[in-house]
Amino acid sequence: MKCIVIDDEPLAASLIENFVKRTPGLELTGAYTDPAEGFNAIKEQLPDIVFLDIQMPDINGVELARMLPQQVCVIFTTAFKDYAFESYEVAATDYLLKPIRYDKFLNAIEKVRQKTVCREEKRQDYAFLRVDGELCRVDYKDIIYVCGMKDYVMFYTEMQKRPFVTHLTMKAVEEMLPDDDFMRVNRSYIISLAKIRKIDRNSCVYIGEEIIHVTDAYKEKFSSFLAERMKCQ
Repeated sequence: MKCIVIDDEPLAASLIENFVKRTPGLELTGAYTDPAEGFNAIKEQLPDIVFLDIQMPDINGVELARMLPQQVCVIFTTAFKDYAFESYEVAATDYLLKPIRYDKFLNAIEKVRQKTVCREEKRQDYAFLRVDGELCRVDYKDIIYVCGMKDYVMFYTEMQKRPFVTHLTMKAVEEMLPDDDFMRVNRSYIISLAKIRKIDRNSCVYIGEEIIHVTDAYKEKFSSFLAERMKCQ
């Protein structure tokens, strides 16, 4: 797995570099103390793992993580416990507290490997949802968008007027759906990228019968998706 390290502290970056180099199955493709340079390298190289410090000049590591492609696994490295909740919000694979021990590092790598296995399994094109005590098959290609309400989510599909309502979290839905086809655009909505009809100047997505606003926390990643699709224009 290809790895990139971004940490404005040279000694901390060097430690992670050494851990990567001594771990079988990992390849270091770059280490950066400048977050902007690191971000550009990620866009060019598309590594499997990014070890990302949180407190850095110019840009917060959590903010940078929101801008990364969904297939990149983020492992935060920080001296502060206070960021644990924020790392959960951006679906980081793990959160390592400095000074980082090698055994903790290996545990984080194992989580990445498990996540990779789950992604491979996720390449199937449907799922069964428990709805009113029954298991209902939902084909991913039919999903228009998913809306979260507390501990429940509603799957809106092309096949029926009423949504499938099931007991899940939005984070679980994000992990279930293929990253290349679906994207979370605010705290309450995950949309099918193929079902977007229009995007207005206020960053509102027209999809199905809904108009869904892309909030600031998710705008960078959504903009990157649009830029990629507009390269040929």
